[in-house]
Amino acid sequence: MNKGEIKPTNQFISDVRTIISTARMAAVRSVDFQRVMMYWQIGERIVVEEQQGKIRAEYGARLLHNLAAELEPEFGSGFTVRQLERARQFYRTYPITSALRSQFNWMQYRLLIQIDSSDKREYYELETLHNCWTGRELERQINSGLYERLLLSNDKNAVLEVARRERIPESPMEIMKDPMVLEFVGLKRESAYYEKDLENALITNLQTLFCYH
Repeated sequence: MNKGEIKPTNQFISDVRTIISTARMAAVRSVDFQRVMMYWQIGERIVVEEQQGKIRAEYGARLLHNLAAELEPEFGSGFTVRQLERARQFYRTYPITSALRSQFNWMQYRLLIQIDSSDKREYYELETLHNCWTGRELERQINSGLYERLLLSNDKNAVLEVARRERIPESPMEIMKDPMVLEFVGLKRESAYYEKDLENALITNLQTLFCYH
């Protein structure tokens, strides 16, 4: 080492790398949320324009087609009629802008607005937030019917209370009936389990699991 040369420590280098990575991730999230806000504002503007046209269905359809014809050639495929319809639905589903979550991107909101039930939508929204689900993971969980499977062995209020973090599961058996846990240990998703049957099935599947490792 030359005189006066200062060699950075591994911890120092690691800290700076973390700062850079964190800043980059924050920048990406910011861009994602700006896209979300863009579609929300477009949806709001469409709804206001439709109301001026007395919300006639044929007026709304013509309005979106004409708007897409102007926007798509200039701004690309993110402004097709279908996307404009989604923007309108997005605003109608989330009319209060302060309720939007900056952690979510447009793909996640696009999936959420397709859910008709407000309770079901809230469940997936909260689980996405708490478990840091990506859009792909959220899509997988919706397609797997996670919410419906939870309702088979729990009442709706209990499911939402756990998702809202208003309570924790009350017993090990409640945890073990979680469809994600059953999926993990390779059990079939049955609507109900007798406690002894579930216990035996878990033991068998876990023994099989560890035999392979």
